[in-house]
Amino acid sequence: MNRSGDGPLKPAREADEVRHDQQEDDEADLDPRVWVRRLRAWRESVRSRSSTNRVYRIVVGLVGGAIVVGGLVLVPLPGPGWLIVFVGLAVLATEFTWAARLEQFARKQVSAWTAWLMTQPIYIRALVGLGTALLVAAFFWVAFLIIGLPGWIPGDWVPAWTGLV
Repeated sequence: MNRSGDGPLKPAREADEVRHDQQEDDEADLDPRVWVRRLRAWRESVRSRSSTNRVYRIVVGLVGGAIVVGGLVLVPLPGPGWLIVFVGLAVLATEFTWAARLEQFARKQVSAWTAWLMTQPIYIRALVGLGTALLVAAFFWVAFLIIGLPGWIPGDWVPAWTGLV
């Protein structure tokens, strides 16, 4: 028996060190900075070849464009239509400078509009809210004229003057 204690404990220390190293690797994988570095390295490898770079830019353009168009379709509806448009612009801005400039311009305009609206009296803000609600109602009215009332809306709930029954 070894009295120094190094013999039987040495494998346990090595196992602890291996587990500690694995834990550090796992924590590094969760670090967002590691992922950003990996994504940048991957993007640079794609950019280094013109054929893959062209395909990548086309895919980014199609995906970003689809998100923008989907957001614009949702703008008159209640919900995050403008937010979706900005997400689509952010996707496009990763590859196209015109999209980055457009995104910055749009952000400035929305900030200016919000700042202006917050300085207005409450009745102006209420009128803007009412106008928005009327725009949403008009959108649904036109949509229901075209496609008909959904089955979950009872027909006797809708007045005849709307032309939807």
